[in-house]
Amino acid sequence: MTPLRINLALQGGGAHGAFTWGVLDRLLDEPGIEIAAISGSSAGALNGAALKAGLVAGGPQAARENLDWLWTQVGAVGDLRLTHWMAAFTPGAGTVARMLDAAIPWSLGDMASRMVGPYAYGPFYRNPLRRIVERFDFDRVCAARPPAFFVGATNVRTGKIRVFEGRAITTDAILASACLPTLFQAVEVTDPETGETDAYWDGGYTGNPALFPFLAPDLPGDVVVVSINPLERVRVPVTGQEIQNRINEISFNASLLGELRAIQQVRDLIDQGRLDRGTMKEIRVHMVSDDALMRQLNVATKLVPSPLVLDELKRAGRAAADRFLAEAGPRIGQESSVDLHRLCD
Repeated sequence: MTPLRINLALQGGGAHGAFTWGVLDRLLDEPGIEIAAISGSSAGALNGAALKAGLVAGGPQAARENLDWLWTQVGAVGDLRLTHWMAAFTPGAGTVARMLDAAIPWSLGDMASRMVGPYAYGPFYRNPLRRIVERFDFDRVCAARPPAFFVGATNVRTGKIRVFEGRAITTDAILASACLPTLFQAVEVTDPETGETDAYWDGGYTGNPALFPFLAPDLPGDVVVVSINPLERVRVPVTGQEIQNRINEISFNASLLGELRAIQQVRDLIDQGRLDRGTMKEIRVHMVSDDALMRQLNVATKLVPSPLVLDELKRAGRAAADRFLAEAGPRIGQESSVDLHRLCD
């Protein structure tokens, strides 16, 4: 049987990207699915690089091993903030969201990160993700063979998205995609064609992730979005950390919702006969998520990658992918399984 070809859109969200790890782990078990292209921002870019390199190296099993390696490395970081040095003066942080939120190490680190910018470290500054990303096999990450791979980052000067692909995907490009400006110094990337150097921040601000690369005519029409930022929250945030967390979630979902809304508008024009079918590519949208779980977590679990939380997120991702394949799998190649009017309006 011919496999169903899909494009994967991988959101960013710090250590919550371990949920995507679980989703990918389950999808790689499915022989009837072929991943044609990947677009990722922030944690989605790291997941995408590990996935692409593994698929090129040895197929699904090598990709699973690559993803396992990636998240073992992330779990060993301890704290993605540059305030991890304060751990020497305080007891260890808890491993669940409420404990982390109230823990002295987290509170001290959070205050320090708000008062001290990443440029204050001078020559002592080190991006804690660099040692991980440098170990990616970029010959395979950038290989011309499928799946296609796109990495989004935000140009600090222009505020526009930059999508890296092919040989333009480097250590710095992926670090730029995962560069939260309150935590890390902007990442400078030089364009080999123009020789111009620009500074970049997290891709989640302008494309979380970018969907427009999937409009290429050689790619399939089905886009599977792996969502790790809750679209809705019932309770209004009241604490400073809750408010900041919700601001980040809204910011990181805005660009995705904008592109999904444009996809729906094209579909509406075709259905109304105002646009001839075939004039523009019709995209079928699917989504894997667990908003109920994500609403229980917070900014602390995004920035302190506890191995226990990462493992729980992986299991939740596998379970969500199981549900997706059972409920929406038969609709791949046929129709969208997401009601974009309800989602975006």
